[in-house]
Amino acid sequence: MLKLFNSLARKIEEFEPIKPDQVGFYICGPTVYNDAHIGNLRTMIMGDLIRRTLEYNGFVVREVMNITDVGHLTSDGDTGEDKMEKGAKSKSEVLAIAQRYTESFLNNLEALNIKSPNVMPKASDHVAEQIEMIKTLIEKGFAYESDEAVYFDVSKFPQYNQLIGQNLDDMKLGARQEVVKDSKKKNPIDFVLWFKAVGRYENHILRWSSPWGEGFPGWHIECSAMSKKYLGDHFDIHAGGIDLKFPHHTNEIAQSESANDAKMANFWIHGEHMLINEGKMAKSEGNFITLADVIKKGLNPLAFRYLNLTAHYRSKLNFTWESLQAAQNALNNLYEEISSFGEPKVGCAQFEQDFLEALNSDLDMPKAIAIMWDLVKTDEFPTSAKLQSLLKFDEVLGLKIRQTWEESSGRPDTVRQLIDQREAARKSKDFAKSDELRRQIEQAGYLLEDTVDGFKLKKKF
Repeated sequence: MLKLFNSLARKIEEFEPIKPDQVGFYICGPTVYNDAHIGNLRTMIMGDLIRRTLEYNGFVVREVMNITDVGHLTSDGDTGEDKMEKGAKSKSEVLAIAQRYTESFLNNLEALNIKSPNVMPKASDHVAEQIEMIKTLIEKGFAYESDEAVYFDVSKFPQYNQLIGQNLDDMKLGARQEVVKDSKKKNPIDFVLWFKAVGRYENHILRWSSPWGEGFPGWHIECSAMSKKYLGDHFDIHAGGIDLKFPHHTNEIAQSESANDAKMANFWIHGEHMLINEGKMAKSEGNFITLADVIKKGLNPLAFRYLNLTAHYRSKLNFTWESLQAAQNALNNLYEEISSFGEPKVGCAQFEQDFLEALNSDLDMPKAIAIMWDLVKTDEFPTSAKLQSLLKFDEVLGLKIRQTWEESSGRPDTVRQLIDQREAARKSKDFAKSDELRRQIEQAGYLLEDTVDGFKLKKKF
């Protein structure tokens, strides 16, 4: 059985889908007022591993990932689009900037071999659905209107602290003041469902008509409205970074369950922070690294994916360029090893069973990687069997093992000729010529290793 840590229960639980063999999966996507940093991308890799593990276990997964292009508040109280609106004159210009960052994010997903979600809705395209949910919350008595905003009344939802597990007084201390000096806000922890285009937001370019006047939706309501549209009132898994646990996911649960009279998600899964210099990586801190920075260093983006596989998703991961280079070296070693493997067939049953058990133990990727290397290094099985199992492992690891093997296992005619000449030199005991031909083979990009059974040819990476 697949077992996952459920933040809602605060323990590891067996996963059982609502519908047999089908999984509804929602993961919070990027805010697109800037490029994603590699801490954001760590969360996306976690989501990809969740999906791939589910599919490895035979489930059909419907994955939804939102694009936040309106309503997200930053640490200084600005909305994300406030940063995009500087210099923009119209709604279309602001959304064009958001689209540029969205395309950058999609390029990152492709470079990291992250599967595309089945649906990737934008908040700005679903304002009508958000308005409808807010109207429902008001009608049911869970929300109220002030001169500046529409708020969710946390006092009307007694289980508000169920995800975070703190008492309300402690949570109030951590609540962001989303509308400044609003005398009609009932409780400090009440959160915004709809911002009115008045006061601080009077000149906000992104605005829509609503029953409460022109304005724009709050950050949290988008995920509730879009998950309902694409997955229904009740679905299997909701995932995101640990920083979203409160207030974002806490608020999602409150507004979704109040509006829909149904449990929102059975499992809540959170990935830990990526650190840099032992501190949190964040756009607001200005200390973030992008995947473009990784590529500029001449490193394979999949080396960053590999680095993430070496740490459990619920553990903090401290990023250094040295650790990324070590991941690149390990990935190159893997590629060099498989370049000499024979055509895949049969497979190694015990290794495959061990790998599955590691996956199903709350995505224990460090153990899965260790099992992969044990398989690569063992002499117990022929390379054809090892490659067959590695290809199966890569359905989850996502390291492009098949593609790399296919591209590297062929021998160019020039290399074949050099090998034939070297074999002839060895038979005639012309070892000086044999050594020279070995150097020429290496210059052509291949490593030649003599074995008791002949030789092994590996492509250099």
